Amino acid sequence: MINKIRSVLFFLGYAGLTFIISVLIISLFWLLPPRRRYYLYALWCRLVIGWLRITSNVRYEIEGAENIPDHPVIIFSNHQSTWETIFLYQLFTPVCPILKKELLEIPFWGWALRLQRPIAIDRSKPREAGKSLLKQGAERLQEGASVLVFPEGTRAPTGKLGKFSRGGAQLAVATETEIVPVLHNAGKHWPAGSTRKNPGTIKLIVGKPISTQGKTSKEVNLEFLIWVESKRHELGLEYAGEPNEAN
Repeated sequence: MINKIRSVLFFLGYAGLTFIISVLIISLFWLLPPRRRYYLYALWCRLVIGWLRITSNVRYEIEGAENIPDHPVIIFSNHQSTWETIFLYQLFTPVCPILKKELLEIPFWGWALRLQRPIAIDRSKPREAGKSLLKQGAERLQEGASVLVFPEGTRAPTGKLGKFSRGGAQLAVATETEIVPVLHNAGKHWPAGSTRKNPGTIKLIVGKPISTQGKTSKEVNLEFLIWVESKRHELGLEYAGEPNEAN
């Protein structure tokens, strides 16, 4: 019962914060310098993470924060929850997310997000989505923003790791950009598809950057998978399929 009340309180605050910050972004976006715009989005992320801690007692700890570079990179993270889409944005700001284009149609939040020029892809057209990722990703990196990639493509069940695609690795190789690997167990405390929030501490691990120069996308992806394999047991993560099923 207490968890249900906490979840309702979180949702009410989450919805209110989203509306307020979205209106601020839409109103102030054109008045702010390009780099400052990212921090307005990051403000919403920090407020949501703080509200989650207050209402649901969901905290976090980071291992390897010193591995975060001060230049644009491509972040590779597993995908279990909504939490990482929010937390990683503020952790790596300025950063450009990759998302489904239909999300941009959501009133207020989607409209505000559209102004940031995220890499919006149409998953029903894989070939076009791949080309769009390479083109827009290269542009955002040149503009000084990192790119956030979830190689699994969609959320995996809590405690599981899905298959990793090579789209992000292809972007990294094409632009000779370092990859920063990230692994977490957020689904344990903010399960996908559920309003329930489970109190506790989310653990997030940031690995050392992986160089892409002179490598193929397959080689880069393999290095990422080797790193995941070396860390997943710390977070109690298991593969939903074979670990080498990156395509």
